[in-house]
Amino acid sequence: MENRCATSNAVTCTKCLALGPECGWCAQEDFMADATQTGRCDTVFNLKKRGCQSDFVENPTVHVTIPSDHETNTQVTPGKVSVQLRPGSEANFILKVRPLEKYPVDLYYLVDVSASMHNNIEKLNSVGFALSKKMENISIDFRLGFGSYVDKTVSPYISIHPGRIHNQCSDYNLDCMPPHGYIHVLSLTDNIAEFRNAVNKQKISGNIDTPEGGFDAMLQAAVCQSHIGWRKEAKRLLLVMTDQTSHLALDSKLAGIVIPHDGNCHLKDNVYVKATSMEHPSLGQLSEKLIDNNINVIFAVQGSQFHWYKDLLPLLPGTVARQIESQAANLNDLVVEAYQKLISEVKIQVDNQIQDLNFNITAICPDGSKKTGMEGCKNVGYNEEVLFNVSVTMRGCHTTGGRKYVILKPIGFNETTIINVHKNCACQCGDSAKHKRVCADETSPFGEQSHCSDTNCNSNREILSSERCRRHQDQPICSGQGDCVDGKCFCYKNKLGKVYGKYCEMDDFSCPYHHGNLCSGNGECEAGKCKCFAGWEGDRCQCSSQSAKHCQNSKGQVCSGRGNCVCGKCECTDPRSFGRLCEYCPTCNSACEENWNCVQCHHPNNASQAILDQCKTSCTYMLHYIDQASECFSGRSYFRIFSIIFIVTFLIGLLTVLIIRQIILQWNSNKVKSSADYRVSTTKKIPLTRKSLAAQALRRGKKPKLQPLKPEEERNPDFSHFFDSRHVYNKDKNLGNTLLLPWI
Repeated sequence: MENRCATSNAVTCTKCLALGPECGWCAQEDFMADATQTGRCDTVFNLKKRGCQSDFVENPTVHVTIPSDHETNTQVTPGKVSVQLRPGSEANFILKVRPLEKYPVDLYYLVDVSASMHNNIEKLNSVGFALSKKMENISIDFRLGFGSYVDKTVSPYISIHPGRIHNQCSDYNLDCMPPHGYIHVLSLTDNIAEFRNAVNKQKISGNIDTPEGGFDAMLQAAVCQSHIGWRKEAKRLLLVMTDQTSHLALDSKLAGIVIPHDGNCHLKDNVYVKATSMEHPSLGQLSEKLIDNNINVIFAVQGSQFHWYKDLLPLLPGTVARQIESQAANLNDLVVEAYQKLISEVKIQVDNQIQDLNFNITAICPDGSKKTGMEGCKNVGYNEEVLFNVSVTMRGCHTTGGRKYVILKPIGFNETTIINVHKNCACQCGDSAKHKRVCADETSPFGEQSHCSDTNCNSNREILSSERCRRHQDQPICSGQGDCVDGKCFCYKNKLGKVYGKYCEMDDFSCPYHHGNLCSGNGECEAGKCKCFAGWEGDRCQCSSQSAKHCQNSKGQVCSGRGNCVCGKCECTDPRSFGRLCEYCPTCNSACEENWNCVQCHHPNNASQAILDQCKTSCTYMLHYIDQASECFSGRSYFRIFSIIFIVTFLIGLLTVLIIRQIILQWNSNKVKSSADYRVSTTKKIPLTRKSLAAQALRRGKKPKLQPLKPEEERNPDFSHFFDSRHVYNKDKNLGNTLLLPWI
C-alpha cells in the first residue's frame, strides 16, 4: 500500500496531519538535519524507526470523554460529551433518551380571532377546567396560557377605510376589536378561572384576505419565553387554532414590507410591534426557532384547510395536525391525543453543525428495530429507553484549531446533549523546534496563534457560559447568527452581506433596496438603516438633496404648505388639494372652514371658558348668521308635504290618462273616415249593353238565347237574369237601367 504520508511533500505539521489519522510529524530539531523538511511527515512507526524520539512525534489521537459526575439530565443522557478529532478520524458514543411519566406540561393557546372563528372561541370558555381534569392522568403539573392573532395591520390585509380601520366588522353590525398581528393575553398559569376569564373577554376581529398571520404569532410565542412563561422543566405545547392558511415569507412584499424577519422577540406591552415592518418568517426559520426553544406544535384546524397544514408537517419537526369539529366539540380529546402522540415519538436533531464534521446517527428502538436518527422511534412508552448510536467523522481542516460545540436535541424534549469538539488541525507547539512555545489559540475559531507557556499549551479549557453571548435573556445565542466561544460571538458569514456586532445583532443587507440597489447605491447600510452619502437623502437614499427646490412655489412654501416633498415631487397630504405643487384647493379657506371654530360658541355647555372668551372677540360678527328656526321637520310639515306630493301626483296621472284617451279617439276617427272613402271608390256604375253581354256569354262557351223584345222592353231592357246575387241592379228612373258591378 502506498504511504501517502511520505509521498505528500507536506512541509508543515498542519498539512501533514491533514493527510490522515495514520500520519505523524517529527518536531525533533536534529531529526534528519541533512534531509529536506518533507521528511518529517511519515507514519508514526516509520518516524520512530528513523530515529525520532516519541516525545517529539506529533500524532493527535481520538478521545471521547463523558463526565460521570454532575449529571443533571433526567431524560437525555449524557448531558455533555467531549470529543477530540483529527482529519479522517471517527469517534462514537451512545446517547440515551427516556420519556418520563407525568411530566410537567405548559399548554399555550394561540387562537385565530378572525370573525369566522367566533363559535370556536366561545367553546374555549368551557375547555380549561375539563382539559385540566383530563391532563391529570398525564401530567402532575399542568398550566394554560392564551394569545390571539389576526394579520398584519396594513393594506391589503385589512381594510384601511376610516370607518372600518378600528372595527373590521362594521358592515355586519358587530363590535369587533381592532386587527392586530399578535397579542399575548395571558401568561402560563395553573389558575383555570383566570384562563376562563381571559377567554371570556376575548372579542373577534377581522381582515380582508383569506390567509392569516399565524406564523408571525407562532414565532413570537416561541422566542418570547419570559413573556409567555415557558418553564425549562416542562413539556411545551403550542396549540394553534385556525380555519385558514397562514402567510409565508415574501407574502408581505404586497404591503411593501421587505425587511426579513430577524427571529427575535418584539413584544412591547404584550403586543407584537414589528408586524408592519418585518416580513413573515419562512418555514425554515420558524422550524429552527421551535426546535431551539423545545416547542411542540399542535395545529387544530377546522374546515378544508386541514390538509394544507398536514402537508407542512415534514417541514416542521415536532408538530402534529388535527381536525376540529364544528364549534370545537372535540378540542379536549384532540389535545390529549396529540400530546400522547408527541411524547411517544423520539427523534434527534443535530443543531449548530460544524464545518468538516459528519454525524451519522442510528436509533435503536425498544422493540429492537433500527431507524435513522431523524426518523426516530414511534410508539415509545413512558420510561422506555431509546438508544442512539452517534458516529462523528472529521473530513478535513478548513479552519484550524478552535474549540466548538454541537448540540444533539431530541425534538420536543427540554434536555439536550452538548458535544464539545476539539479539532486537532495543527501541531500544539509549532511546526519545528524553532516554533516552540507558540501554540494555536483554541478559543479562536480562526486558529490564530499566540505565545503561550508550556502549562497552557495543552490546556483543555471549557467553553464559558453562553449566557454572555445573549443580548437579552429571551433572545437566542449570538442572535442566531453566530457561534459563542468563551463568551464571545463569532458571526457567521452570509452570502447576502456582513453580519457584525457584539451579539451579531447587526448586518449590512437588511436595509431597503431601490431599483435593485441597496440604499440605491447612494449610501451604506448600518444596523438595518441606510446611512446616505453627502448630497442624498431619504430612507433609501434615493433622493437628491437638491430635489427639494423643485417643490417650492413662488412664495418659498414647500408644496404650498399642503404636502410633503418626496424626491422633487409633491405628495399632497390635504385630500382637497391637487396640482404639481398642491397649489389648487377650491374648498380650502372657505367660509365654513374659517368660521368652524365659532360654531361651538353657540353650544356654551360644551365649551371651556377660554373658548367662550375667544367667542366674544372673534366670533361676534357671526351672530347674524344664526336664527332660532328649527332645522327639523314638525309633524304638520310632514302632512303638508305628503298632501302636496299626493295632489301633484294625482293631477299628473289624470292629465296623462286624458291625453292618452284623446289620442286613441283621434286615431279611431281617422280609421273610420278612411273606410268610408274606400267604399265610395268601389261603387262606380258601369252601363252594359245587350251586345256586350252577348259577347261575354260567347266567351264563356254559352250560346245566348235572345227573345224578341216587347215594345216596353225595347225601351227598358232588363239584364238582371245574366248576373248572380252579388250584382246590384238599379232601375232608377232618372238614371235608366244601369248595372252596378263589384270591384274586382
